[in-house]
Amino acid sequence: MSETMTESSEPTVAQLENEGDVAADYLEELLDIADIDGDLNLDVRQGRAYVSVEAEGDGLALLSAPDTVQALQELTRLAVQSKTGSFSRLILDIAGSRDTRRRQLETLVDAASAKLDEGSSQASLPSMSSYERKLVHDIAAERGLVSESYGEGADRHTVLRRR
Repeated sequence: MSETMTESSEPTVAQLENEGDVAADYLEELLDIADIDGDLNLDVRQGRAYVSVEAEGDGLALLSAPDTVQALQELTRLAVQSKTGSFSRLILDIAGSRDTRRRQLETLVDAASAKLDEGSSQASLPSMSSYERKLVHDIAAERGLVSESYGEGADRHTVLRRR
């Protein structure tokens, strides 16, 4: 069986593990070039390869900013696609950046919810990545809100309403 897949088919666990391995190799090279120490952990979660980079202290502080993580994730996805020939939806987490971003998005959803409590019929959130919009949809559902995405490309954003 081939280790590649088409964009329209669901990847197997073995294919996702291979994506993680390719991503880890790429990230190890980047960390070596930048002379940054970090431990890589690979996992498969919700149909995606998940790669996390951890380090003692604040050695990864510069890399864990949301825009930096997003950029490194895109570069890593391209490296995986170049090596495997398949589109990758892998998730990169650097020094807990994903948990930090989720907490930020929870605060954003809570602020939008307060706006709805004050009488607004809907609350628009800023544009964000597809992964972040998915997190917002999950958080909104947990809080009993209805969420929908609108817009195209970099302008795609989420709008929240009460049920």
